[in-house]
Amino acid sequence: MPALPITRKIRLLIVDDSIFFRQALEKGFSGDPRIEVVGTAVDAMDAMEKIKAIRPDVVTLDVEMPKLNGIDFLKKLMPVHPVPVVVVSSAPIRVLDALGAGAVDFVRKPEIKGPDGMKSFMSELIVKVKIASTAHVGKKLSSPSSAFVPLQPLTLSGLAQKDIVIAIGASTGGTEAILEVVKDLPATTPGIVIVQHMPPVFTNMYAQRLDRICKMSVKEAVHGDRVETGKIIIGAGEFHLRLARDAKGYYVRSERGAKVSGHCPSVDVLFDSVATVAKQNAMGIELTGMGADGANGLLKMRQAGAYTVGQDKESCVVYGMPMVAFNIGAVQKQLPLGEIGGEIIRYLNTRR
Repeated sequence: MPALPITRKIRLLIVDDSIFFRQALEKGFSGDPRIEVVGTAVDAMDAMEKIKAIRPDVVTLDVEMPKLNGIDFLKKLMPVHPVPVVVVSSAPIRVLDALGAGAVDFVRKPEIKGPDGMKSFMSELIVKVKIASTAHVGKKLSSPSSAFVPLQPLTLSGLAQKDIVIAIGASTGGTEAILEVVKDLPATTPGIVIVQHMPPVFTNMYAQRLDRICKMSVKEAVHGDRVETGKIIIGAGEFHLRLARDAKGYYVRSERGAKVSGHCPSVDVLFDSVATVAKQNAMGIELTGMGADGANGLLKMRQAGAYTVGQDKESCVVYGMPMVAFNIGAVQKQLPLGEIGGEIIRYLNTRR
């Protein structure tokens, strides 16, 4: 992760009903010079009052709490006091609900008991808190001109669809950004391949969630899956996702490997493969996220003749990955998030 500018300390509020866990978090954060724990809360009502009084920069939130759970708390909090929230939980479905309710990111509670598990957990949580401190919450997804405008009909012929693939990459803030882009795409849309930085199990739950909402079918990647019209494939946690092609058309390779650009799955790995395999018959989209994963791959896609789009600063939760891609010349068009779905249709309809 690139170094963040040091100005003042990040003011953090810890919300957890367990006194043991609150104390463990306070101790863990105390060793970082960038973060100051300015308060703790035992439940949602306590947290709401302290957020009003303390005005923290970031909140860590346990999802399972008495009286009012973390999801319902977020739904009450965000409209009146939008603040970056990092959810702490081990339940994938609850995490996804929390992200849908406005949380910026999440960290799984330690799976390994003892000091080693807690040390690894705290290292990840500290990084996520620092990233969250740069996040823009409460952003509108679309520009006023694009809000509530239905997508145009897709007129691309079935024959042409088989040669086209759409690749999307995202990180922090990406679960909801991806949903915004793909939820209304018609079932006749060419195949889409996606990398969203998430751990195992969570990617499968996320794919299932999208499948319930979208008109296209959505699944977590399995090695050898065909990339077909009307299908979205989400890269599995801890498996790189690559596009490949044989006599029948496109398919995916889902394989374990070392982290690339700090991640597995990596957006750069996906985009590199799309640049090599699909060349000019592809569209690449870089969405919100910290860091630079995907920027170099998107540049390779553009150099290979693909059409490339980046999310604009104003609609990003974290304007990192799209910014780097834009700055190195990888992005042909920058758009508000709410316009990118329509741009996919426009691109497909102008294909000949």
